[in-house]
Amino acid sequence: MRLSSVRLITGLSCLTFAAAAWHVGSHSSSTFAAQAQTSKPAQASQLHAIKATIPDAKPLPEPKPIAAPGTEIYTAKRGEAIPTIARHYLSKTSYLTSSELASAIRAVNHKSDTSNFLKANENIVIPGIIPAPVTEKTIPIPKDFEVRAIYLTGIMAGSDHGLRIIRHWREVGGNAVVFDIKDSDGSVTIPFEHPLLGEHKVYIHDVAKLVRFLHQENMHAIARIAIFRDERLVVAHPELAVQSRMNKQAWRENGKLVWTDPSQPKVQDYNIALAKYVAQLGADEIQFDYVRFPAEGDQKDAQFVYQNASPAAAQTAEASANTNSGDSPSGDSPCGDGRLGRPADAKQGGTTTTPDAKQGGPSTAPCQAAASASPSSSPEGTGCDSPGRKSRVSTKKGAESRRDATADAPKPCTAKATPRGPQRTDVITGFLKKAYAEIHPTGALFSLDVFGVMAWQRPVDLAHTGQDIVGMAHYCDVLSPMIYPSHFFGMDNIAHPGDEPAHFIGESMDRFELITKGSGVVIRPWLQAFHWRTKTYSPEYIKVQVETAKEKGGIGFLFWNAANDYSKPYEAMPEMKAADAKEGSKDKAKFFRGDELPVPTVKASLTAEPVPSKQ
Repeated sequence: MRLSSVRLITGLSCLTFAAAAWHVGSHSSSTFAAQAQTSKPAQASQLHAIKATIPDAKPLPEPKPIAAPGTEIYTAKRGEAIPTIARHYLSKTSYLTSSELASAIRAVNHKSDTSNFLKANENIVIPGIIPAPVTEKTIPIPKDFEVRAIYLTGIMAGSDHGLRIIRHWREVGGNAVVFDIKDSDGSVTIPFEHPLLGEHKVYIHDVAKLVRFLHQENMHAIARIAIFRDERLVVAHPELAVQSRMNKQAWRENGKLVWTDPSQPKVQDYNIALAKYVAQLGADEIQFDYVRFPAEGDQKDAQFVYQNASPAAAQTAEASANTNSGDSPSGDSPCGDGRLGRPADAKQGGTTTTPDAKQGGPSTAPCQAAASASPSSSPEGTGCDSPGRKSRVSTKKGAESRRDATADAPKPCTAKATPRGPQRTDVITGFLKKAYAEIHPTGALFSLDVFGVMAWQRPVDLAHTGQDIVGMAHYCDVLSPMIYPSHFFGMDNIAHPGDEPAHFIGESMDRFELITKGSGVVIRPWLQAFHWRTKTYSPEYIKVQVETAKEKGGIGFLFWNAANDYSKPYEAMPEMKAADAKEGSKDKAKFFRGDELPVPTVKASLTAEPVPSKQ
């Protein structure tokens, strides 16, 4: 081929390839641009979806306030009330009652006195928080310490009103309080676990805390325990009651199932365990009441454990104790006539004022006996002319008289059948010996309430109650005879004994001082602080009793009022204190020396201390 033809063919081929390349390149660029344009919305859509799934951020909770020392912060639930919170926290605080704590909560949180309900998640300050449960120790004092006390029921002692009574009594010159641990119906007022007790209503939730409060008030704490009259126990455990010889069931005193068997070891151990427990909680004194056998009802039908050891001898003794069970012409009716007991039934709540037989009511059920007591229970010998047997009641005219106010002619010394085997007096004295050995090592004083008429030491009363004052005096520190003037009705030819306090307080004290002479026991009487069977009850009536008791050798006094109403003693105390101050010396004091606890303590206060509240 010619050269020119080759060149022509080569040029045409280049043009053809260039056209093809241009066509292909133009199409590829359009496709890529289209792909790029369509991918942008997809990417934007994808990013938008991711942003939508991110949750909104919540605000951080406010930090909980920090509790100051002695406080705690509580976060309330919706609708929760301050009284409810106070009840929940009471045991963790130094406060005695939930209402006191509730008032303190309102104060430190700047709430009104009527404020109760809280908002949800509201933080409130709880004041008075203690690191551990309160423990208290007995404050030891000599047994001749001059106690000036009032009595409070268990439910009163554990209440706001009771705290006000205590404070008021301290303000007017009192230095002690007697409060119920176990009353005569058997109700135990404190938390206490024992196989014979079971579940029970508690009024004093923290004994140690109450004792500490009394100590902070410079007051002597006396825990009263009613011993053998225990309705609750015999209802739950009739096998521990006095038994009936006739029907082999629990014996009843005038239809009432109320008496445990004082000689039953389980009953004795139960009461001693309770007493020891309370002493270890810091009580300064343990006081036993109803330390006796039942004095009324069908005594011949009553069967006791102690008689099982020597049935024949015991039966002889009991038969002799029930001889002439009616009222005798001499007027020597026994203890069941109501002269010996409390003035009124001190039920829980302290509101009962109706007298009954066991509490010194008007019952005259006869239970007289003509038996003599065992030689060991006779004061100063057993002869007919023994000082413990003689009647030494003086009438207003000064003549010697018997209890029925008839002339006191010398009695012929007739032969008496000496009961064989153990006696009721032996049981009571033996029980006290055992109790004294358990209680005294705790450091607490041990005192006994006894019938006022036991100072007369009549065989009939010894045989029924078993309260041999001479024997009992060896196993206690203090004897507290219940010498309420209104209870000596039918004596000394005085129609209204309740209106003659000087006579009956004086005569009773003379007799108790005589029959306990040389024993070392202190006589601290129960005095009348109620208006039953007297028209002259007044502050002056109180002053006469206190003055007479002191003049006759008594050291201190206890005021009894079942309703815990001490309005008359409140008035009389400052007047007596002022009169004694004029004498210028304790030795010349007309009414009382004014003893105080040996170690002064800080004044107690249950009001809220200033505590920083939440910001």
